[in-house]
Amino acid sequence: MEKERFLEQVRKVANHSPYYQLLGMEVIEIKEGESKIQMPFKQGLTHPYGIVHGGAIASLADSSVAMALISLVEPKDRITTIEFKINFFAPVSQGDLEAHAKIIHKGSKTAVGDVEVKNEKGKLIAKVIATYSIKRGGFKIGPLP
Repeated sequence: MEKERFLEQVRKVANHSPYYQLLGMEVIEIKEGESKIQMPFKQGLTHPYGIVHGGAIASLADSSVAMALISLVEPKDRITTIEFKINFFAPVSQGDLEAHAKIIHKGSKTAVGDVEVKNEKGKLIAKVIATYSIKRGGFKIGPLP
């Protein structure tokens, strides 16, 4: 039960963070080694051709891995992205996006996550593999606003 309360707090803090609000991202679910985050289409995320900028999609995917990994580490552990690779398959000019991340490997110092970003019709928009660093202790999640 303690873990569930912690993950709910993480979800609330993330959803109130300035960057998540800027992009319109919302953490929908965090469970053991998995997460789902949604991001609606909005004009502010488009580049000059009117489609969602790849950087916004990459942020959605990266954040999804972070939420999935948080469910597997201790609350005071600090996680940071080391690298990720993204492949884009289709442009987005309307509708919601959802990133579903799964941690496919977790060691004591690193973890690897796999992400699929799909549109509201279930079409694959992007595929990501991300590597994270895990540092033990010394981190505190920010307060709720």
